[in-house]
Amino acid sequence: MGRLAQTEGLTDVQKEIVSTVRDFVDKEILPVAGELEHRDEYPTRIVEGLKELGIFGLMIPEEYGGLGESLLTYALCVEEIARGWMSVSGIINTHFIVAYMLKQHGTDEQKEYFLPRMAAGEVRGAFSMSEPGLGSDVSAITTKGVRDGDEYVLTGQKMWLTNGGTSSLVAVLCRTDEGHPQDTPPHKSMTTFLIEKEPGFGEVKPGLTIPGKIDKMGYKGVDTTELILDGLRVPANRVLGGETGRGFYQMMDGVEVGRVNVAARGCGVAQRAFELGIAYAQQRHTFGKPIAQHQAIQFKLAEMATKVEAAHALMVNAARKKDSGRRNDLEAGMAKYLASEYCKEVVEDAFRIHGGYGFSKEYEIERLYREAPMLLIGEGTAEIQKMIVGRRLLEEYRLQG
Repeated sequence: MGRLAQTEGLTDVQKEIVSTVRDFVDKEILPVAGELEHRDEYPTRIVEGLKELGIFGLMIPEEYGGLGESLLTYALCVEEIARGWMSVSGIINTHFIVAYMLKQHGTDEQKEYFLPRMAAGEVRGAFSMSEPGLGSDVSAITTKGVRDGDEYVLTGQKMWLTNGGTSSLVAVLCRTDEGHPQDTPPHKSMTTFLIEKEPGFGEVKPGLTIPGKIDKMGYKGVDTTELILDGLRVPANRVLGGETGRGFYQMMDGVEVGRVNVAARGCGVAQRAFELGIAYAQQRHTFGKPIAQHQAIQFKLAEMATKVEAAHALMVNAARKKDSGRRNDLEAGMAKYLASEYCKEVVEDAFRIHGGYGFSKEYEIERLYREAPMLLIGEGTAEIQKMIVGRRLLEEYRLQG
């Protein structure tokens, strides 16, 4: 293990968990990631291994069968997993966000029903906000939930569900206008519904269709799908928290933690790109010496390492802020923005160090080069992060008088 991206102040338990995950990545993920990724194959064996390690219950409280660990511990594990293969960290992230939303906002019945099975990895979560014409404007969602007795009838189309096919529980954000005055702001007329379904594709239950996997440039292996609701009936007791109109706040709370996760993914991918770049620079010879001895390459390595270290520090700070119970949208936005931008730059520099071989599918850097762009848009684009950070800074530094 190199000197970069070390985290001070960890407990012995945290160190042991992160070390165990790192060993798992080195032995079970890195040797097979390239082959599985090129085949766009779901990593079933890897997921089963992570279930055995207890990763699916890492932040679920012990009373529900989880490990009850902090966001920092989780983020450091994600960083290690993304270093091996970013798609695997995506499989865990959406599950974790739904479990976090249940823990924070669910009714006692919802927690007792879902969390123990989620901790064991038996129930796997996905969440859904985006729609085909939505982009970053969550307040413009059109998917509706209409009350009908003891049920809600859901109709609409959702987009970009990570784990859409393999999940068995989906948290879906819908508009529910009943009971709200006509002039209610859009974000106050949204509700999160907990939808149980069978894993798979096609019509997985009456009124709910998962058409199939979206073919992507990178981020392969994990299934990204649409979700079509056509008169799907959901019991009223599957409104998250038991109260309508709270969905936007619940989802934003989940996404805030998810942004720390995406920052951790950026850190992990950047670390791997740096490892590949510095190793190749010492093996490849030009003009009679290893290219690592050329000043131009040393400059690149210095810049890459500095970016890896800076992104890791910001990510750790954002996680610790949330763990302390304080608001962390500023720190999470900064961490997600910087880590994803630096990840792209570090991967590109490692790609350049590889020269022509970086373009070959035989070399791991080719896969990382296709994966890094997803982090620029996942969990909110760079532009959205800058808007969040800018607004929060104006709040913090508002001129008086």
